[in-house]
Amino acid sequence: MKIGSIGYNHVHDMKYENFIMDRPKGPGAVLLLLIKTPAVFKVGGVQYQVKENSFILMSPDTPCYYTAQENVYTDDWVYFENDDWDKEYVEKLGIPMDIPVYLGDMDELSHLVHILVYEHYSGAVNSEEIEKKYIDVLFLMLSRTLKSRNCMSSKQLSERHYRFTQIRTMIFTMPDHVGNVDDLAAQAGMSRSGFQHLYKKLFGTTVIKDIIEGRTKRAKRLLSSTRLTIKEISTRCGYTNEYSFMRQFKEQVGKTPTEYRSSI
Repeated sequence: MKIGSIGYNHVHDMKYENFIMDRPKGPGAVLLLLIKTPAVFKVGGVQYQVKENSFILMSPDTPCYYTAQENVYTDDWVYFENDDWDKEYVEKLGIPMDIPVYLGDMDELSHLVHILVYEHYSGAVNSEEIEKKYIDVLFLMLSRTLKSRNCMSSKQLSERHYRFTQIRTMIFTMPDHVGNVDDLAAQAGMSRSGFQHLYKKLFGTTVIKDIIEGRTKRAKRLLSSTRLTIKEISTRCGYTNEYSFMRQFKEQVGKTPTEYRSSI
């Protein structure tokens, strides 16, 4: 997809201008608006009272009218060239067209538009290719925000995801520092059940499976690259005793640690 024109954080103060966008034949090109203030929209003959932090993606020939609901209208806007518009891709991402949708938090999306404005108008080296990549990211982020908006805002999700990613990194890089699930839940500031539920939602697997996988991967590395004893390896992999380590390793690998070391 390719941008025709783009604008970031355009403010229309109704004290100084009577801002009304009236396009009875449609915007003429696919138009994405990130709506930052309360507004009145009429799209395809249907009128909407639109909340701040909403978006709309409009088809080129859909009649549209919009203006401020209060004293100021502010938005980010992106017109896409019709010849390069990928309708199937947008539909696949679950992004609706010609209807305003409340998102709740648009900081990340607006920041991407800000970057795109620079790349589109700068003429810098590789700006055209960078612009294409950021367009993909913009729509992927919009799709993710749509899918997550019913459970938490994208900002909350981003902060929570960062914390969980730190925990998951520790599971795979420092399994000897990982306690039980209750300890990890406490690090995340959540209950055990809430932590387990969100962990699986974020990463598509359970925290228990990741702990076992993290320990097993480190054990394999240590068995193949060191002369440490089985007891020493079990400690470095986060086990309280070597017997639990040997039992779980065989369940995962199909061989005892000693058999695995001999086979490589």
